[in-house]
Amino acid sequence: MAKTKLTTIDSLSFQELKGDAELIPLMTPEDEDAMNREELPDILPILPLRNTVLFPGVVIPITAGRDKSIKLINETNKGNKVIGVVSQKDESKEDPELADINTIGTVAQILRVLKMPDGNTTVIIQGKKRFEVAEVITSNPYMTATIREVAEASPAKENEEFKAIIDSIKEMALEIIKDSPSIPSEAAFAIKNIESNSFLINFVSSNLNISVEEKQKLLEINDLKDRALETLRYMNIEIQKLSLRQDIQSKVESDINQQQREYFLHQQMKTIQEELGGNSSEAEIEEMRARAKTKKWNEDVSKHFEKELAKLERMNPQVAEFSIQRNYLDLLLELPWNEFSKDKFDLKRARKILDRDHHGLDDVKQRIVEYLAVLKLRNDMKSPILCLYGPPGVGKTSLGKSIAEALGREYVRMSLGGLRDEAEIRGHRKTYIGAMPGRIIQSLKKAGTSNPVFVLDEIDKLSVGNQGDPSSAMLEVLDPEQNNAFYDNFLELGFDLSKILFIATANSLSTIQPALRDRMEIINVSGYTIEEKVEIAKKHLLPKQLKEHGLTKEHLAIGKPQLEKIVEGYTRESGVRGLEKQIAKMVRYAAMKIAMEEAYDTKVTNEIVVEVLGAPKLLRDKYENNDVAGVVTGLAWTRVGGDILFVESALSKGKGQLTMTGNLGKVMKESATIALEYIKSNADLLGITPEVFEKYDVHVHVPEGATPKDGPSAGITMLTSLVSLFTQRKVKKSIAMTGEITLRGKVLPVGGIKEKILAAKRAHIKEILLCEDNRRDIEEIKPEYLKGLKFHYVKEMSDVLNLALTKEKVKNAKKL
Repeated sequence: MAKTKLTTIDSLSFQELKGDAELIPLMTPEDEDAMNREELPDILPILPLRNTVLFPGVVIPITAGRDKSIKLINETNKGNKVIGVVSQKDESKEDPELADINTIGTVAQILRVLKMPDGNTTVIIQGKKRFEVAEVITSNPYMTATIREVAEASPAKENEEFKAIIDSIKEMALEIIKDSPSIPSEAAFAIKNIESNSFLINFVSSNLNISVEEKQKLLEINDLKDRALETLRYMNIEIQKLSLRQDIQSKVESDINQQQREYFLHQQMKTIQEELGGNSSEAEIEEMRARAKTKKWNEDVSKHFEKELAKLERMNPQVAEFSIQRNYLDLLLELPWNEFSKDKFDLKRARKILDRDHHGLDDVKQRIVEYLAVLKLRNDMKSPILCLYGPPGVGKTSLGKSIAEALGREYVRMSLGGLRDEAEIRGHRKTYIGAMPGRIIQSLKKAGTSNPVFVLDEIDKLSVGNQGDPSSAMLEVLDPEQNNAFYDNFLELGFDLSKILFIATANSLSTIQPALRDRMEIINVSGYTIEEKVEIAKKHLLPKQLKEHGLTKEHLAIGKPQLEKIVEGYTRESGVRGLEKQIAKMVRYAAMKIAMEEAYDTKVTNEIVVEVLGAPKLLRDKYENNDVAGVVTGLAWTRVGGDILFVESALSKGKGQLTMTGNLGKVMKESATIALEYIKSNADLLGITPEVFEKYDVHVHVPEGATPKDGPSAGITMLTSLVSLFTQRKVKKSIAMTGEITLRGKVLPVGGIKEKILAAKRAHIKEILLCEDNRRDIEEIKPEYLKGLKFHYVKEMSDVLNLALTKEKVKNAKKL
């Protein structure tokens, strides 16, 4: 049975009738006889109720809010106080018509009308007889209709079966009142004191916890015995539900079948959630189930999803694990399982896009076009895993975006610099509060496809911390044999990464774990020549900066000579980041002049460059001269590209000690020692008096002192410097060299040749000395990089000295 309720006509929300109410109105058999003898009027005002049904003899309070309802109650209360009460079929209808109401209702007597403090009108009404609406006469100001009485068939007083049914109804009603905490104890008193059988049936039916449609069906049953049996059936269901609630509370197994038990539990949970002010999770779960039907996942993932969804249904929404489980299922649904973007196989278009966005970088572009060509022929090819390494600012990272556009794929970038937690790659286990998937899986969720271009930026800067080694976690990601089932700790399922085109970027290969380096296809992205930088500045950097500052090419024009001046005088790098900053400074100069409405020359001159950027700052990597003995130009590789360095040596009176300065590393110091020992052992061949080594101390210095330097490639430079010092012979003009030496006088090959050549060109070097084995490196370099340079390939130190030193003595040569 339901609680005693207060019915609102407009919203039809029921309020609980308080336990301290003045009375529970009961009907005696005499009252029933008197009511049955009353004649019904032919026309009645009709009052529709949204979610309740009035039964004959039953008294209910109602709060009226609709204008029509208030007007009907006020006017009828002044007259005969008799109205027709019917229930609505659709409670959402604000102004119901005949088609929107049930035609069988109950004639009611208005007992009392109260004005409430909140301005609403509360009316207490009592049902009299059932009636049927015959025809609606008026709809305004409220509905009136002609009615006819609906006769009720009552069984004979001596009918034993009917008596037994009535006794069962009383017993069940008392049992329900006893077991249900929501029904006041006064209701038991009322049930015991009801003498009229028909009123007992109507009173119990009115308070049953069933829907309006079911109550309406009870009201429409003409035979009182049949209505009693149907009421008894509903009461039996109510008793079973109460029994189940008691079983749940005491954790005792129920005899009710599992399906009905689960339904009741779900309904109860739904009601509790709604009472607490939250939304029921049922709708959310059903939405997840519907979304799952659209996913292209395999059978294993589908089974796993259903299992996890069932687990969510059983969870209490208030526990912390509920949100983790819901986030987990959301992740499963949002991941692009077997969702692939369609590749664009127009190879010429792809090459055009790559050339449009980046100058040079031919090796990378060629590799991408090759990959597209193979993919066009064989659609299921595993994507390559490329590693672009080279100095900063040469376009490694931005190249990924162009590759994505050329292929027609989504672009994802993940910065690995400083990453020290393995969970950032593999995710956290779900057991932790705030658990999240790894950044690989999160990035794929954002991309929406399983085959994006995925840039792993700064892979050489992965750190090792207390939380594990992320570079080791990357081994599975970048292994073509394993990444078709990449396991994320949060996801707990294998996800296919084999169709992703991974592009890693690095400034140095030396800090990358060997096993990780072995899994990638290494492509060297070297620095740009001055000519290339000028072209990049003109085609890309200047238009970009003009756009970012709200200007057009009419506002500022920088010619190639001025761009070259900026490159040479204000930047010292292999890439173009520093160059872009200087160009931005020039553009800001124009923007300031325009904003201040001052006249300026839109065509930039050398004088304007100096005015805006100041005097040229970087001139130290220019070749100087050969006037001093013992000063030789060497070539070095740095993380920012190639550079030239000067090896200086000097003699002073002493005991033959060798001193080295310039922040030199161990390998470089060893090169100087080897060079000096080679000279000592071959003094006669070189025309040097052996006594010199005992009378003079040798000091070798490599500027700048604050910059750390190491590596074997300065070996021949140091040897040439020392021979020039001991013989006081001039070093050949505009020559530079790089190579490692041995005690036997052999010259060994070194790396970083392209970067060193670019540095030589920047310093206006004309000739370069290299080991014979480095010839193959020169042959792989594009001819335009080699323009204006002459190469000498050597095998022995004697060859180096013959080429690098002239017969001429330096000015003011020392006599040793």
